[in-house]
Amino acid sequence: MPSQVNSLKNLQYSILGFFTCIDKKGQVYDDLKYVWLQGRQVWMYCRLYRTMERFHKQEILQAAKAGGEFLRQFARVPSDSPTWKCAFCLTKDGKPVKIQRSIFSECFYIMAMDELSRVTGDKDMQAEAEQMMDHIIHWVRVDPSELGRTKLPGDEPMNSMAVPMMLLSLVQQLTEERDQDLVEKYRETGHWCVQKILQHIQRGGMAILENVSLEGAELNGCQGRLQNPGHALEAGWFLLQFCGTHGDESLQLAAISKFIEPQFQRGWDKEHGGFFYFLDVDGHCPTQLEWSMKLWWPHCEALIALLMAYNNTKKPTLLDRFTEVYEYTFSHFSDPENGEWFGYLTQEGKVALDFKGGPFKGFFHVPRCLYMCERILDGLLGDKN
Repeated sequence: MPSQVNSLKNLQYSILGFFTCIDKKGQVYDDLKYVWLQGRQVWMYCRLYRTMERFHKQEILQAAKAGGEFLRQFARVPSDSPTWKCAFCLTKDGKPVKIQRSIFSECFYIMAMDELSRVTGDKDMQAEAEQMMDHIIHWVRVDPSELGRTKLPGDEPMNSMAVPMMLLSLVQQLTEERDQDLVEKYRETGHWCVQKILQHIQRGGMAILENVSLEGAELNGCQGRLQNPGHALEAGWFLLQFCGTHGDESLQLAAISKFIEPQFQRGWDKEHGGFFYFLDVDGHCPTQLEWSMKLWWPHCEALIALLMAYNNTKKPTLLDRFTEVYEYTFSHFSDPENGEWFGYLTQEGKVALDFKGGPFKGFFHVPRCLYMCERILDGLLGDKN
């Protein structure tokens, strides 16, 4: 698979982390630094450096180390409490600007620290990742009040699929090729995440809903009817990865038949091509203003999910769908003139926002997609190098 990513050739970083707000020609247009994107970029550089020979280069390792040092020095917000809360956004020199009442900055901090510990051998980083993980598990499963959310009488607690998905990804990250004690420590959490993700199979198995009750029941209103095809596809391949280490054939079947295959029929725009960003399960117009747009990351997740599902089953229809998504993705998102991908298209497939990076798009979904698809294709073609 040809790479469309030029970021490794022109690393936008300093000793104070990475600039991610990059215009269409690669110039920095805002020097704010987003912690979850810093963590993603460190993780991606380390994973490429560690597992692919052609990226085993000192400049990539040094960039990862610089990003990791920035995170360790500035990401966690000083507090009198023992809470390990990270900022969402920092100034150029590391001063906190904004904190989100969610777990995602912390999640990508963990991914960065754990993967960086693997390439540096720094046990303190690994221990720090595990400590942060323990905090997140506490926030999600025991007491969310430390996230700063005010409990209101009309705010019904819910199971948002992004949370168990992210936790499952962290369990996979932290336990990969680690000792059995660590595998056992997070075993129950991994199985809990799987069950929480499976609760999102609704309407007699015919729909994946983004939000359900804590007991796994459908919620009323727009929130309850919301579908995100990209998230369903990503959840599908997360579950397939879990199957790969746990050998659960029934879970593999659910991942492919409920989370991956149906999204192509329901989430694909049959008139213009590409995946819708949001849908309403009852056919109402979603209230999200960008619902009909085509975003880069759902197409990245679709490529991974379809190719992984094909690798597991060898069903020709899955390869056909992968090819269709590939052709749309590379003909619409990729910028042959300036490199990298655009992130935001209109429903018709025209570029709506022409920057290459911002608060939500960084060096992660595109290179992770290319990396994972290349490795799967190498396996299918029998290339072990």
